[in-house]
Amino acid sequence: MLIGIVGKPNVGKSTFFKASTLAEVEIANYPFVTIKPNEGVGFVKIECSDKDFNEQCTPRTGFCVNHKRFIPVQLMDVAGLVPGAHEGKGMGNQFLDDLRQADVLIHVIDVSGSTNEKGEQVSPGSYDPAEDVKFLEEELDLWYLQILKKGWEKFARTLVQEKKQIAPALANQLSGVKVTEEIIEQAMEKLKLNVEKPQQWNDDELRDLATELRKRTKPMIIAANKIDLASGEKNIALLRKQFPKYTFVGCSSESELALKEAAKKGIIDYLPGDNNFKIINHNLNEKQKNALNFIDTKILKKFGSTGVQDVLDQAVFELLGYIAIYPGGVNRLKDKEGRVLPDCFLLPAKSTALDFAYKLHTDFGKNFIRAIDVKTKRTVGKEHLLKHRDVVEIVCGR
Repeated sequence: MLIGIVGKPNVGKSTFFKASTLAEVEIANYPFVTIKPNEGVGFVKIECSDKDFNEQCTPRTGFCVNHKRFIPVQLMDVAGLVPGAHEGKGMGNQFLDDLRQADVLIHVIDVSGSTNEKGEQVSPGSYDPAEDVKFLEEELDLWYLQILKKGWEKFARTLVQEKKQIAPALANQLSGVKVTEEIIEQAMEKLKLNVEKPQQWNDDELRDLATELRKRTKPMIIAANKIDLASGEKNIALLRKQFPKYTFVGCSSESELALKEAAKKGIIDYLPGDNNFKIINHNLNEKQKNALNFIDTKILKKFGSTGVQDVLDQAVFELLGYIAIYPGGVNRLKDKEGRVLPDCFLLPAKSTALDFAYKLHTDFGKNFIRAIDVKTKRTVGKEHLLKHRDVVEIVCGR
């Protein structure tokens, strides 16, 4: 699972990334601070299944607090993209290529309208963030179109002459951006393209295909950053009306980063995504007290959270539709080291018991006999569809 963090320069992408990972990255108030992509580990949050067994799990990776399980995911923060990125402007081609293997994208925008199209600071409310929403998907679509059209005429002519099927050939050409044969077939069917005569597809049809493939392989959620500024709250309401098909999540990356840093230093007790925190070290100076009071009253009480954890969770569980599955046994929830429910895996929607077996180990899949739903103790077959938070025992032959 790789989550790409994208957006124009200076909107808070690197702050969002650091708030999600606590990785050491350079953060500054000018464009193109990030050149090489930053990579780190963030976490998505679920209600832990240990609660169903009156146990406290002991994760091998990630962590669990108060029956809230945090599952690790890879995050990548690429350099800021500008209009014309697909043509190489602002080193755009390099930055787009960094995103090839991303499963989902988080588009960070400055919802307060205090960063113009060049990534320069302007007065809050003086720039329309709707322009950022439009430009980024346009750049991504044109990037896909560029890949699709590379040598297109010769490619399409060869397909017809050699009587090859278009879906497998196109999937091979576009595999670098995670396009599969099934995705291409679904896209062509939706757009009603003539699969027998691809050489006759016009520019509009190719553009529509590129857009459809991009939507299916790089779905996007929008992190409306700087929601704490007065213009931010007003703008996010306008954006939701203007773009009803998009998911906007208001967030304050600076607030999340401040809370996590304070928790790391033992100043507060805070769980990402919560609507409150508890001060545990009262030896604070006035600046620290004021900062925490601002976050408490102007962010957490007003918006319910800083929004950063919500963005990650919605990207994985709502936009991608993934489910979290635990391996376990009916008579043993512990591994040989005594850890309770030590592992939790993220799987695509509609994953079966057999898919999970292969996820655990190829040999488990090859020698699959049956699976057991540990919560209900019910035996299920290989085609059984798994549900979010299932605990599953795989029974194999030799």
